Amino acid sequence: MVNEGEKYISTHVQPDVLASWLKDYKDGKLKQFFKSEPIPEVNNEPVKVVVRDTLRDLVLNSGKNVLLELYAPWCGHCKALAPILDEVALSFEKDSDVLIAKLDATANDIPKGEFDIKGFPTLYFKSASGNISQYEGDRTKEAIIEFIEKNRDKTAAHDSESVKADSTKPESVTTDSAKDEL
Repeated sequence: MVNEGEKYISTHVQPDVLASWLKDYKDGKLKQFFKSEPIPEVNNEPVKVVVRDTLRDLVLNSGKNVLLELYAPWCGHCKALAPILDEVALSFEKDSDVLIAKLDATANDIPKGEFDIKGFPTLYFKSASGNISQYEGDRTKEAIIEFIEKNRDKTAAHDSESVKADSTKPESVTTDSAKDEL
């Protein structure tokens, strides 16, 4: 049974192979086609470029806290948001646990059920532990940073750094004599 929205492509279709291609299609032997822009050779801008073929590795299975903008290049709201996301990305530049990314949703197929796009831009946040939520707050640098800080997961690297920092602090001493005075 074919699911709605799935695409299967055969390049250079010849009449004599059409019957066997249809049989393979009905038997579920064909690989589903997904539209994806080419993977960028260089991806060193503050906001990282994600394409369909890198979405799983860079966002969904990355183990990082990721703010992902799903945008359309012709969208005026997306163009206005771009410099704000650059500033947000620069503020997390030294934090390897946070990634700010963008995906052109008009040039890349989005996996079904992962993201609900009703307009552009659409922002989603995926925590390091895999919780995905749509960001619907103000589109300001401060509001977005606050949202990320509130919803992010601390990874093991961050946790071990906090433990090191805490182990250098003197232990607080409590005595029963303070209770006796009450």
